[in-house]
Amino acid sequence: MKLPFQPPVAPMLAKLMNTIPEGSSFIFEPKWDGFRAMVFRDGDNVQIQSRDLKPLQRYFPELAAPLRSEIPERCVLDGEIVIAQNGALQFEALLQRIHPAESRIKMLSQQWPASFVAWDILALGDEDLRDKPQKERRAKLESVLGKAKAPIYMTPATRDRELATDWFNRFEGAGLDGVVAKDENLVYSPGKRTMIKIKHERTIDCAVAGFRWYKDKKDIAVGSLLLGLYDKDGHLQHIGVTSSFALERRKELLKELEPLRENAKEDHPWASWAAEQREAGDRKPGMKSRWNSKKDLSWEPLRVEKVCEVSFDHMQGRRFRHTSHFKRWRPDKQPKDCTYEQLDVTPPYEVAKIFGGT
Repeated sequence: MKLPFQPPVAPMLAKLMNTIPEGSSFIFEPKWDGFRAMVFRDGDNVQIQSRDLKPLQRYFPELAAPLRSEIPERCVLDGEIVIAQNGALQFEALLQRIHPAESRIKMLSQQWPASFVAWDILALGDEDLRDKPQKERRAKLESVLGKAKAPIYMTPATRDRELATDWFNRFEGAGLDGVVAKDENLVYSPGKRTMIKIKHERTIDCAVAGFRWYKDKKDIAVGSLLLGLYDKDGHLQHIGVTSSFALERRKELLKELEPLRENAKEDHPWASWAAEQREAGDRKPGMKSRWNSKKDLSWEPLRVEKVCEVSFDHMQGRRFRHTSHFKRWRPDKQPKDCTYEQLDVTPPYEVAKIFGGT
């Protein structure tokens, strides 16, 4: 490709903060919940690179033609691939694209077409823009993508901290999971955590229904706890895992949980979880990983008698979007008290309005 630099390029990363920073030098953007994607275009040659430097274009064939039509003929963009349906982002639909069968990818691309949201420009023509300050790169991005048509978008941006705070609270219901802050003088630093991300975090009490072994330490240490919440019909749904333990604590956990392993398979709520009953976002605890088919996701059942409090940042459907963090045991709570009613549901905000920057 005839560009100022060649792929792959490590994307610039963000460090986590608890609050939206103050100061007039910051540019704020919504934090998109999709697949990080860097787009390299040289004429008809369009390549899409993932965060871990792997090609993504085969999984999103529907983006090739729009990218050739809507972005400059020679450029490098940084952004996010998202799928928006019913007024919200659908991360689970993105996961389904990582599939070896081209026929399935083609079918899904027609049923759930993806969009590309650009938030940075690294090169334009023969010019390498990575050493330019953020404010100049943003102005350049606006000049070339300000009139882009769907499914290619430019992320909204503001210097107004109050508006950024409003975004932080209002956009969560549409599937966005926070706000990104960039200093106006920030240069593009591949692989370095120089941006700032502010994400939602809250706590919830969950029933503990099983565990997985820690790496190669079967019968020695616990890897993660399998968590559940009861739905309105009284069924325990798998909501995710928590695994933030030091090695010694993992060994201690095994001793603590040992009494609950006895007769755990008898009448376990997940014992007969049928594949045909799964809905998008409700994955059986033992299913194979979409990212690594060799990863062992087998699990050990526990009698559902213990409750723990965990912190989490974002819900995707009826599950945690990311791994939760263990806070403490709750001996004062009963598993039946762990219901979805604990969740403070944010009303969805129309994704099209976010794309429009309002």
